[in-house]
Amino acid sequence: MSKILIVTEVNNGEVKKNSLELLSFAKSQGLESDAVLIGSGISGQADVLAGQGASTVYLGDDASLEIYNTEQYTALVSDALEKSGATQVWLSSSELGRDLAPRVAARQGVGALSDVTQLEVNVDEITAYRPCMATKVIQKCKFSKDGLRVISIRSGFFAADETSPAKANAVSLLIPEGHPQLKVIDVQVEVSDEVELNEASIVVSVGRGVGGTEGCDAVKPLANDLGAAFGASRAVCDAGWLPHKHQVGQTGTMVNPDFYFALGISGAIQHLAGMSGSKVIVAVNKDPEAPIFKVADYGIVGDLFKALPIFREEIAKLKG
Repeated sequence: MSKILIVTEVNNGEVKKNSLELLSFAKSQGLESDAVLIGSGISGQADVLAGQGASTVYLGDDASLEIYNTEQYTALVSDALEKSGATQVWLSSSELGRDLAPRVAARQGVGALSDVTQLEVNVDEITAYRPCMATKVIQKCKFSKDGLRVISIRSGFFAADETSPAKANAVSLLIPEGHPQLKVIDVQVEVSDEVELNEASIVVSVGRGVGGTEGCDAVKPLANDLGAAFGASRAVCDAGWLPHKHQVGQTGTMVNPDFYFALGISGAIQHLAGMSGSKVIVAVNKDPEAPIFKVADYGIVGDLFKALPIFREEIAKLKG
């Protein structure tokens, strides 16, 4: 029977949503899962992982781990893997996961499957899907033989269940020394008050229909009113109207918020693949035949700039 070791990530001392998504999916498939939790001052988060279904939480908590270090993190995950006896390792396809997955796989002498967007689990058999060739093709991948499987999975594909913390079965890991020739001199963090796309419960996204950077700026206050993340289609980001970190879709960030507002987005296949799991989708587009309306729960055929002030007015009334 498969057993999953899920490498969790923390941000500001709290487990990130992308890690909770992986635990929730493993539980929904009836799979036994352990978790490895690494960082500084994060021991209290072990109970959160237990509440999400982690049977055992392997804990690496030390001041030296406050900043991500490939060598130390690889050693800790490998130690947790040996203790757990897991047959699979799941990571998020984040910056950390993209760096750590091949390192862990190389340490174990196996291959790694990265950037997975869909998983089918049938007992010990795993079928994974991932985009390639600029999303023109979706690869269907299977592991050729038994053994350890290392998989990094894009966030937003699974939903994180709402659960309460539970008492964790925590196992402390021996903290390895860092590489003697590596020393962190400085850490530069982009300061932003923006809500992260894959952490947001509400997302407001814009498409080519906004017309340019001025149109994007006109929609941003709506996202602020809602406390929402601000997203965009690939066309908007490729045109340089917004940075690529805002891109929602199969080649950007996959999201599944409670509410998704698609303003001026026609609904290309790769964009729909990245947001169609949203619980409620509201779309505004001039074209009544736009594909976005096929997935929308509520649709307005018309000028988004005429709908925008009405949205904001109604939100103000609700807040008031």
